[in-house]
Amino acid sequence: MKWFQKEVRLPAVKRGFHLITDLLEAQLPELEDINVGLAHVFIKHTSASLTINEDADPTVRQDFESHFNHMVPENQSYYRHTLEGSDDMPAHLKAALLGNSVTVPITKGKLNLGTWQGIYLCEHRNHASKRTVVVTLQGE
Repeated sequence: MKWFQKEVRLPAVKRGFHLITDLLEAQLPELEDINVGLAHVFIKHTSASLTINEDADPTVRQDFESHFNHMVPENQSYYRHTLEGSDDMPAHLKAALLGNSVTVPITKGKLNLGTWQGIYLCEHRNHASKRTVVVTLQGE
């Protein structure tokens, strides 16, 4: 059994849902050494999240952004955590709903996602900086 762990710095992106599957695979040549295993991807932030969903039609990502903005609106009178801007508390709530990690099977040196699946960086802040994920690979 092999274990490998690496921090990957993601580029700063605008608010929204962004595919990062290809970027992660490009940063992880170690995947090729694993025939059967798991890749665990964890984001080290509280105002961004990760999820897996449709990777072919970009309108899915637009609809995710629209839905989460409707479900968790900004500028609510009951928010107390407001010093970092009107998008901050909603960003924390969205991140809590979506989660901070995904786990993907590795098969024959590749992430074994479904035909139409991709890993999303869900950026919930209007002006976020680069984000960091920790990728842990386990397998043989």
